[in-house]
Amino acid sequence: MKAIKTVKLLGGALIVIASISAYAQPSNAEMASPPTAEQTAKAAKSADRALARKVRTALSRNKNISATNVTVRARSGVVTLQGSVPEQLQIDQATQVAQSVPGVLSVKNALTIRAFGQ
Repeated sequence: MKAIKTVKLLGGALIVIASISAYAQPSNAEMASPPTAEQTAKAAKSADRALARKVRTALSRNKNISATNVTVRARSGVVTLQGSVPEQLQIDQATQVAQSVPGVLSVKNALTIRAFGQ
């Protein structure tokens, strides 16, 4: 009688263990699920920040551009330059430098000429 009870108990324990391990394994559908909108938005924002940083670095490395008053914004490959520079030539050069950065699709230049001494 004890042997039958032990076999039943062991069989029940094996069924419970097998069902728990099967439940704990993720299905292929869960592993291959597309990223959520939040993850996509975060990735896009991160890429925009990285692109703006690359453009800022390129502008600051150019000796012919005074980039201290220039703000760079990027969104989906479109770069916007805002602020002021001392002369028109620097506005044109800033556009060219920004366009030469990999990943830039277009440049919107909203730079203005700052009067001397301001």
